[in-house]
Amino acid sequence: MTDQTGVLADVRRGMIPAHIYNDRELFELERERIFGRAWIFVAHESEIAKPGDYVVRRVLEDSFIVARDEKGEIRAHFNMCLHRGMQVCRAEIGNASHFRCPYHGWSYRNDGRIVGLPFHQDAYGGEAGFKRKGQRLLPAPNLATYNGLIFISMDPDAEPLEDFLGDFRFYLDYYTKQSPSGIELRGPQRWRVKANWKIGAENFAGDMYHTPQTHTSVVEIGLFREPKAEKRKDGCTYWAGAGGGTTYKLPEGDLDERLRYVGYPQEMVDRMKHSLSEDQLKVVGDDGFMISAASAFPNLSFVHNWPRVAESDDVLPFISIRQWQPVSENETEVLSWFAVDAEAPEEFKALSYKAYLMCFGSTGMFEQDDVENWVSLTNTAAGSMARRLLLNSRMGILEDGTEVVPALTPEQFHGPGVAHTGYGEYNQRELLNRWADHLERPVSTVSTVEVGGPAAGPAAAGTAAGAAPAGAPPNAVAPTAADQVRAQA
Repeated sequence: MTDQTGVLADVRRGMIPAHIYNDRELFELERERIFGRAWIFVAHESEIAKPGDYVVRRVLEDSFIVARDEKGEIRAHFNMCLHRGMQVCRAEIGNASHFRCPYHGWSYRNDGRIVGLPFHQDAYGGEAGFKRKGQRLLPAPNLATYNGLIFISMDPDAEPLEDFLGDFRFYLDYYTKQSPSGIELRGPQRWRVKANWKIGAENFAGDMYHTPQTHTSVVEIGLFREPKAEKRKDGCTYWAGAGGGTTYKLPEGDLDERLRYVGYPQEMVDRMKHSLSEDQLKVVGDDGFMISAASAFPNLSFVHNWPRVAESDDVLPFISIRQWQPVSENETEVLSWFAVDAEAPEEFKALSYKAYLMCFGSTGMFEQDDVENWVSLTNTAAGSMARRLLLNSRMGILEDGTEVVPALTPEQFHGPGVAHTGYGEYNQRELLNRWADHLERPVSTVSTVEVGGPAAGPAAAGTAAGAAPAGAPPNAVAPTAADQVRAQA
């Protein structure tokens, strides 16, 4: 059994038990205590732009129909028929006013309400046997949006999404609010890798240290203006709220010159000046830092980069949104979207998409380099020797906790949170500390929803999920599976 208490204590001091990247018991805790209550990205409003549009997305094994109903409201329905549990919608994307279960033909409006029940009178005696009024597909426990990004939480009592994201919203705006119209998405590309989900999230949160080694060949072929990958250390890493990321250090110039340096045409620059806040513009124009990769806890990441896309010195920026969807302790489904300012010129959108495909996505040059590392790490973490090894994740701090390079002052960096120049693993530690906080906190019991059944009474035998066993004191709560694992450790 895994000693969770010892694991979390080691994580908090920056010494990472190697086996956390391939441990079945810890993965079960993650399923319950992280993905059972954190806010998880599922879609963007541009993917369901018109009434009737829908996509089918998962939070681990739970499938949801994310739809825009006929009134324009965004909904997320658990993709299971109220009758015998068949998956109601088996297409991944489409437009429909109704969803019809292929098993017995029960049908539902795109707002979730049941409207069709074959042979209602013959099979149920009509309303006397099954009252259709008020019955609907089970909604997601919690649904919220930020800048068009749609999130689900499996916890009905989750803190508000904006509170969960905290000051990381300041940085989210760079990726999602370059104009009043926001962004539009293309994708997702989707593939699976034999790697633990946390590795990608950590990598994108702040690993500038790997670029000179892992991605040397990409830089050497002249894909970027910067001649040496080591220049990554001139940028900074920042952490704020639920997320953090990396930046590049830009050459001297004013705001317009620096935004044009990374390939934005002047008309897009002018819109950014009206869409972003004064401090957001100062990070680029005064401080000289351009936002690059980032991760928001637990499994949402972003990329912003500007490679060459033609036989010239011209560069084009692209934005990618990606999600690390856990399949098991040693497998991850990667979802990767191309994102672009909805008001960008069509030529810019086309070239930006080309830049994205060249660098990331299932065949991107950076993607291939990264995945090779992550698969190797995950495989090695499965063995018995990995349980004896503590990985050193204390880059940037001395033995007594003193920072190798002091944090940037508010005059040097106008963004919220804490920012450091040079190489460091501040963000990886922050991400894993948040992981540890979730794992040590048990989840609340989950109430069940009954569909059109008779009132419960003495004849309703058995113990409901999460209920206390017979003979337990009043208000007692049965231990969860994760609690039992922990108790046995």
